[in-house]
Amino acid sequence: MNSIRQVPSRVKTKRTETNLGAEREHFDKQQLSSISKAINSNEAPVKEKHARRIILGTHREKGAFTFWSYALGLPLSSNSILSWKFCHVVHKVLRDGHHNSLQDCMRHHSNIVETGQLWGNLHDRYGQLVALYAKLLCTKMEFHVKHSEIRANLEVTDEVLERVAGTDINNVFQLTVEVFDYLDTELRLAETVIRQLNTSIAISTLTSGQCRLSPLIQVIQDCSHLYHFTVKLLFKLHACLPADTLQGHRDRFHDQFHSLKTFFNKARDMMYFKRLIQIPKLPESPPNFLHAASLAKHARPVVVIPDEDEPEQVDDEDDDPEPLINVSDVTVPSMAVPQFDIFDQTFGPANGGFDDRDIQIENLKRDLELLRTDLERVKGEAQRYITQLKSQINSLEAELEEQRVQKQRALVENEQLRMELEATRRRNAEHESVQATFGEAETRAQATEQRYNKLKEKHTELVSSHAELLRKSADTVKMLSATQQTQEEVERTKQQLAFEVDRIKQDADMKLEEQKFEMEKLKREFEEKKAEVERVKGTLQSNEKVGEQQTRSMSALQAEKERLMHSVSEKEAALSALRHAAQLQQSSLQQERERSTRELGELQGRLQEKSSREEQLQQKLLEEQFSLLQGTVSEAESIIQDAVAKLDDPLHIRCTSSPDYLVSRADATLGSIDKVKRGHSDYLTNMGDVGGLLRALTQFSHLAADTIINGSATAHMAPTDHADRLTENCRGCATHSLQFLKDLKSKASLQRADPASIRIVVQKILRLGEELRPKGVDVRQDELGDLVDKEMAATSAAIEEAVRRIDEMMNQARKDTSGVKLEVNERILYSCTDLMKAIHLLVLTSTDLQKEIVEGGRGAATIKEFYARNSRWTEGLISASKAVGWGATQMVESADKVVLHTGKYEELIVCSHEIAASTAQLVASSKVKADRNSTKLTALQQASRRVNEMAANVVASTKTGQENLEDKDTMDFSGMSLIKLKMEEMESQVKVLELENQLGNERLRLGELRKKHYDIAGVPAAGLSEGNGLAPSSASEPSSPKPSKPSIMRKPALAQKPNLPPKNMFR
Repeated sequence: MNSIRQVPSRVKTKRTETNLGAEREHFDKQQLSSISKAINSNEAPVKEKHARRIILGTHREKGAFTFWSYALGLPLSSNSILSWKFCHVVHKVLRDGHHNSLQDCMRHHSNIVETGQLWGNLHDRYGQLVALYAKLLCTKMEFHVKHSEIRANLEVTDEVLERVAGTDINNVFQLTVEVFDYLDTELRLAETVIRQLNTSIAISTLTSGQCRLSPLIQVIQDCSHLYHFTVKLLFKLHACLPADTLQGHRDRFHDQFHSLKTFFNKARDMMYFKRLIQIPKLPESPPNFLHAASLAKHARPVVVIPDEDEPEQVDDEDDDPEPLINVSDVTVPSMAVPQFDIFDQTFGPANGGFDDRDIQIENLKRDLELLRTDLERVKGEAQRYITQLKSQINSLEAELEEQRVQKQRALVENEQLRMELEATRRRNAEHESVQATFGEAETRAQATEQRYNKLKEKHTELVSSHAELLRKSADTVKMLSATQQTQEEVERTKQQLAFEVDRIKQDADMKLEEQKFEMEKLKREFEEKKAEVERVKGTLQSNEKVGEQQTRSMSALQAEKERLMHSVSEKEAALSALRHAAQLQQSSLQQERERSTRELGELQGRLQEKSSREEQLQQKLLEEQFSLLQGTVSEAESIIQDAVAKLDDPLHIRCTSSPDYLVSRADATLGSIDKVKRGHSDYLTNMGDVGGLLRALTQFSHLAADTIINGSATAHMAPTDHADRLTENCRGCATHSLQFLKDLKSKASLQRADPASIRIVVQKILRLGEELRPKGVDVRQDELGDLVDKEMAATSAAIEEAVRRIDEMMNQARKDTSGVKLEVNERILYSCTDLMKAIHLLVLTSTDLQKEIVEGGRGAATIKEFYARNSRWTEGLISASKAVGWGATQMVESADKVVLHTGKYEELIVCSHEIAASTAQLVASSKVKADRNSTKLTALQQASRRVNEMAANVVASTKTGQENLEDKDTMDFSGMSLIKLKMEEMESQVKVLELENQLGNERLRLGELRKKHYDIAGVPAAGLSEGNGLAPSSASEPSSPKPSKPSIMRKPALAQKPNLPPKNMFR
């Protein structure tokens, strides 16, 4: 009967094994439920009880294997809120989970990085937070893996921190930089969350705001420790290194200190944190690391999490708290009192203390226990294989999803490459005429297209590999379903075996009870019923037959067990082969993916390099275009400034021009302003093409300068009122033109540059020119041509006669004078002779140019018809020729008077100015109809410059001679008294006032003379005498400054720069 007493212990062993399996299933089920409830797409914070169960699970299994086996199956790429909660739970597991969880999480470092990169490239508010949180988790894992002595919750003592930093200052420096980076990632996440919370409608009392704010509890805990680490390490660095070396560290710490303090203050004011965490207060100012004693004032910030249980929700079905200690396996010790077998006491144990039935029952139970053990082992192995297959399927599905994502990325990048390639081709076609270097870019674009075709082929291969993988996945699923069916059959067989065992056990128990009852009955009736012993023996024999039947059934069960074991071994072999094939397929897919990624990276790198090079070329082109514009504007400014300088140039003050020519120049200037405006708008539209604006500016600058110079020259012959307005408008035109050009030179003012003000001023000049046009009379056509020839011939004759008379005066002066007077007279007469020769050359050159103009412009008409058709130009040419002849005659008469000491030197100076003005008028008249590229026009301009130079020499020689001959008395006032000096001073002031009054009167008289001369100048040449010297003197009277312009009175004397050749004054 000993075997009967041993039954409860075996029953306890069976219950223990059964409970272990049930507990494992319950643990897996509870972990899956907690993970699915903690990490979902609802915009609500993670419940603390679910996170706590996940953390307790890591401590129970001493790692995070189960967590990651389920977490890998989550669709993180489909929902940003799901990814945000996943990062939150991982952060909690790293901080509060088992210390082996760090290694398990590090194995999935790439998954976290890919999740962060995926959501970082998408424009989603939670996506930006997920990207920052993923970066924070990666930084955290890398830091704690590198420094394993610092736990993931950062709760270490100062001694441990000192031990990790070590004594090498380089290690301390590196550790400080790593802690800075660690704290930067924490603060960046916190600042982004609070910034999004401020810009959205979510607040801390709503679930949408709490969903964002709940991870900041872990961030606050980390930041408090990292701030303490930073302070300790910086004090240690300042104790070993000079302060200048650590200036960057101090600046970075100050920035982090202010950011952390701002974050703590904002979090402390939120209602959500007040019941969940006690946030420490940082000091008002950061520690002074330059003062070592400040370390004693530093207090470590402590974050306190109050103990507050979350109320359990009624609607959670599987939220029963998980017991930390399983009490189901505890067996109450048996308190049964030992039973005494009366039969054994009376007759002793049968068969020497052992019964055959007990032996058989014991053997059967031992076999059943072995069979149960084998079944449990088979069940565990099958469950393990199923778990492995599920994890492999999850990983394959994750890889499949990753392949899909990569395929979509590749398609998007291919489309972008195609679009960029087309854009590059268009830009190359547009700039092919500008720069030949774009050919190389086209070659690179073709190479890019070839690489794109290769990438397309690789993509096709990847799609085929993807389809093959799908087919293999389907085969795997089929095999898994077959394996599950086999497992179900094993389960059913196991259940049948368990049922048979239970039935056999019940039969055995019943038999034992009956045997016990019969034995007790035999003990009571042993004396009365001795014959019943035989019946009991018969019953025992029948029991032996039943035992034999049970033995046979056990043999059948053993055979069935061997068959099942063989089937399981075959399934294991099939699973091993399938696993090997999956590994080979996975390795091939990994290699293909790496190769595709590498090729795609190279292609992207080359494309980015090409794009950057094109951008550099485009930027260089824009800079070159703008530099060309600046150079053109500078040249235009110099041209207009030179024209403005002519207004105050003494050489130009004697130049005159006709109103007709001024009107033509003003009309041309208005047209050039329109071109400039169009060119400016075109350049603003396309800053890569500045050619139109450059051409327009070049034409505008020359025409504007011509308008200014001719306007000033016309003012010299205009009435006083018109002359004043014309001069002011010329200066205004120059001022507005320079301001417009100044705006064009700067990129800041390029947009607002507008030539409208220039147009207004030029229109005023045009109206003044039209008002000043002379009112001429009709001249017969046949007289104009003859009159031109006559006037040119008369001018040449007058010049030759002037040269002859100067030679005679030279000979007479040599006879009558000597010494200084002879030297002065010779210098003056020589300069006059040179001027006459230059004027004679100018007249000859002008005659040749007129012949060229007439031959080139008359066509089939006669010369007289050409002159008649261009009557106004012909009249101007005749007037200029007369002025030159009259100037030469007047020059000879003035020189004769100077040599004979009967005239004034000023008369000779005025004649020189008049000759220069007359020759300029002749050049202008000839230039109107001349071709710009004509060589004779160039020769005429050179001859005009020669005349101006010789006129300047005459003026200089005259003034030099006047200074040599005049006696200057020395002013000696030493003998005068104070009263006498005062009287002399008053007399001098009176003379000055008289002279100033006379000067004013002469200026008024000069203005009236000019006005009258302008009116008379409108009369045609036929009304005047045909003699060279019969023209009124006012026709060539030089203009002088007006009383209203004192600035002109301060012009330098012409003799101060006799050798400066004036530039062309007419274009």
